[in-house]
Amino acid sequence: MAILSKIRERSMFLIIIIGLALFAFVLDPSTLGDFFDSSKVNQVGEINGESISLQEFTGELEAYKQQVGSGVTEMQASKNVWDNIVRKKIYQNQLSEAGITVGEADVWNEVINAPSVKDNPQFQNEVGFFDEVKFKQFLADTKLNNPEMWGAWSNYMTQIRDNGERNTYNNLVTAGLGASLKEGESQYFADNTKLTSQFVFVPYTSIADSLVKVSKGEIESYIKTNSNDFKVEESRDISYVQFNIAATTEDENAIKASVAELIEDFKNTSNESVFLSENDSDTSIDDSFKFQKEINATVASEIFKGAKGDVFGPYKEQGYFKISKITDVTTMPDSARASHILIPFLGAQRVAADVTRTQDEAKVLADSILNVVKRNKNKFEDLAKTMSSDLGSGAKGGDLDWFTYNRMTPEFRDFVFEGNTGDIDVVETPFGFHIIKIDGQKNNQTALKLATYSRQIIASEATENAIFQKSEQFALASSKDNKFFEVAKENNYVTKPAIGLKVLDENVPGLGNQRQIISWAFSNDTKPGDFKRFDLEGSHVVAFVTAKTEKGLMSAAKATNTVKPILVNQKKAKLIADKFNGSTLADIAKENNTNVRNASGINLKSPTLSGAGSEPKVVGAMYNAEINKVYKNIEGNRGVYAFAVTNKELPTALPNYETSRKSIAESRKTKTFAIYEAIKNAADIEDNRSNLYRSN
Repeated sequence: MAILSKIRERSMFLIIIIGLALFAFVLDPSTLGDFFDSSKVNQVGEINGESISLQEFTGELEAYKQQVGSGVTEMQASKNVWDNIVRKKIYQNQLSEAGITVGEADVWNEVINAPSVKDNPQFQNEVGFFDEVKFKQFLADTKLNNPEMWGAWSNYMTQIRDNGERNTYNNLVTAGLGASLKEGESQYFADNTKLTSQFVFVPYTSIADSLVKVSKGEIESYIKTNSNDFKVEESRDISYVQFNIAATTEDENAIKASVAELIEDFKNTSNESVFLSENDSDTSIDDSFKFQKEINATVASEIFKGAKGDVFGPYKEQGYFKISKITDVTTMPDSARASHILIPFLGAQRVAADVTRTQDEAKVLADSILNVVKRNKNKFEDLAKTMSSDLGSGAKGGDLDWFTYNRMTPEFRDFVFEGNTGDIDVVETPFGFHIIKIDGQKNNQTALKLATYSRQIIASEATENAIFQKSEQFALASSKDNKFFEVAKENNYVTKPAIGLKVLDENVPGLGNQRQIISWAFSNDTKPGDFKRFDLEGSHVVAFVTAKTEKGLMSAAKATNTVKPILVNQKKAKLIADKFNGSTLADIAKENNTNVRNASGINLKSPTLSGAGSEPKVVGAMYNAEINKVYKNIEGNRGVYAFAVTNKELPTALPNYETSRKSIAESRKTKTFAIYEAIKNAADIEDNRSNLYRSN
């Protein structure tokens, strides 16, 4: 009994433990054993030695997804939440080391001074001032009676704290980011000093690449020496063949014929909406009028010669075969001008928080305004300015300017375009009641209402089966002796590469969001040479893993395209330097069968040499050179240089350099993101999220 009692006492603890373990298993069954490993403690990552537990991460992940809704994918949400956690922990760590705390009082002051709280009538007293007691009572009642809303308030206050910590740190750092007058002076002279120089330029291209050999060992040595530039995450390379499921000519002809068979019945029906529904039209009825310019150009002129009841087609448009029936013919303007006074009510769309009137009350008010403006149209503008909830048009006396037929909501549109200039009436729309005055109409022309039956042009079942068989046969043929590329070439299939896929990626180039393919590529059981067929929306894909890269330094094979040109130029520079033996520029030019060039107006802000291009390293060397002294073997972006600066024109000295100093200081203060990135790069961050999303 004592043991059972202990279990009952700790039942909630056990439920949490089991629940988290099951969650880990769902994400990745291989992690179930790790869950109970005390050394891992079910962590998602580590930031400066602080463990980020699965519970903390998934809690924030769910809260984030609820906050942003369905507009974010799982991987996007995971990345954003992880980035937020990293940012929060880094700032907390920095503040802690500095002995600075953002306390409850700081958070509370920030909350109650937010306009959405301070200016909310719900939290104001009888004379219109913010009442802190009322707000505290609201939070207490919310916490007790509305858990969902309390959760939102809690998240908001947590966000306030996080923002406060970030802003506090950034403000402290930027407060110390100034600049001295001496720096301002140096910057002024660096930007405005102009150089005149003579130089000899021998481009790297003067030596054939075939004369320079770079070994794999040299590439590997360069990678190790410059390891920070060649660190790579774990990645996979795949190639794939896509078999698109598209309608054949035979499929199109069959669909067109089936649509044509409905013409007589469509012509004879008295209820076009029901006809479209009963015959499974792939588009629904459109009850708006159409002008000729809005109709498919291939049939527009023919349709606009027709009469009510006529049917046209089948015609092809935007992936459908269609037949269209004229259900109404009228003459109307293609644009109109109107003014309105909007009276909203509770429940209307985009209604302001201070609107409390019911729908019936709004109708009574709208009718009373209508009676006033009908008796005296001159009062319309003043009433729009004082009574309309549409503040934009209200400020202009209700004027909406000229607009086209399809711009306004249907009820509003129909009154303005089917009425006459000068008409005034009340019209109800989803936004409330409008007192509308038609101010003008122009370009009267014929307009038609069309009921259109549509059938989407899609592959038949026989075509789908044939394409499936094609993809399956390719997959089977590829499995024999691992001949993916050979079989593709034999069948004239196009293979497409997807290089450097990361474990938390979602998009496969050319295929879009295909998380399932990436999950398979990173599965513990998938290795280079493996393939798999995937059934996607509208196609089948056979994917083949071509390479697997482990986390660490880039391989020599993958770095060759980057490193080899650097090493080639370094070796060419040494060969060129062997011909820079002369003591004068003329001698060096003669040795290299070239000429001495002249350059004037050179400065550090625009480090370009005429005939050579952008060469910041060379111009930087010129800036610090002695006048008329020859400098040799200066390696630039495009070749090797020898130069002599013949003149250095300094700018006019200023009484003070406050302007330059302020410019430097302001520039530094705007770089809080760079500050964060620097701290982040220096932090010890271990991201193990990949274990959550890796297939077994």
